[in-house]
Amino acid sequence: MAFSARPRTVWKIRSREFALGERTLVMGILNVTPDSFSDGGAHRDAEAAARHALALLDEGADLIDIGGESTRPGSQPITAEQEIDRVLPVIGMIRRERPDCVLSIDTYRSETARAGVQAGAEIVNDVSGFTWDPKMSAACAELGCGVVLMHTRGRPAEWKTQARLAPNEILPLVKEGLAQSLERALSAGIDRERIVLDPGFGFGKAGDTNYTLLAHLDELLALGQPLLAGVSRKSFLGLAIAGGEKVAPVSTRGNATLAATTAAILAGAHMVRVHEARPAVEAVRIADAILANV
Repeated sequence: MAFSARPRTVWKIRSREFALGERTLVMGILNVTPDSFSDGGAHRDAEAAARHALALLDEGADLIDIGGESTRPGSQPITAEQEIDRVLPVIGMIRRERPDCVLSIDTYRSETARAGVQAGAEIVNDVSGFTWDPKMSAACAELGCGVVLMHTRGRPAEWKTQARLAPNEILPLVKEGLAQSLERALSAGIDRERIVLDPGFGFGKAGDTNYTLLAHLDELLALGQPLLAGVSRKSFLGLAIAGGEKVAPVSTRGNATLAATTAAILAGAHMVRVHEARPAVEAVRIADAILANV
């Protein structure tokens, strides 16, 4: 596939707009959890989490995605109350220090989405694509926030035992699932200009099927929405680094993350979700410079 310029569009969030396609946006990951696959427990304390968010912004992140529940393979769900208790203090601290920064709440629960947006988040990032909480689409329509709809195959507790997909099955599955999530959002009254789609690398996709999805990411642009790609530190990168059946540790996946992130941009991603902002910003600038000459 030759590189191709991304469609340019405007992403309307709650109180402002982002121009998408002119340059790639960098979404910094902030996990306020004890058990996330990459940095669980590192930012569990609200003050430490807020400091990390400010550091990500200082390193060039355009927005921060705050999550209070891990969705790593095999993770167990928590209650909405627990999730809200984790994220709201962090949102408050960040907003006090940087009142103009853009925050996203990473949740599949309508209660948490409402609490997060009311506390100052502008975006709801739902890893289930509006499939795990029947009230979520109506809540986001009412809140008037931006939304990210991710494709997920099954639940985290199922991923380790799921049947593996053939390479030719992955793209149709993701495309159809995202189309259904998009229709669910539109039917709820959410404006198309508020919606970004995410293919959900690693979310119910095992091993090499993630590379098939990455290689054909541009085909998802046919759905008519901007794309977000979250490949940072994912296990499929660790498999390729180590070779065979081994998986390289999370701490060694930084260079692989930059390679996959750059590939995603050149394949059509308008926004990337990353754990480390500064190296991602540098990779983004190179990828954007290439696309400027297509």
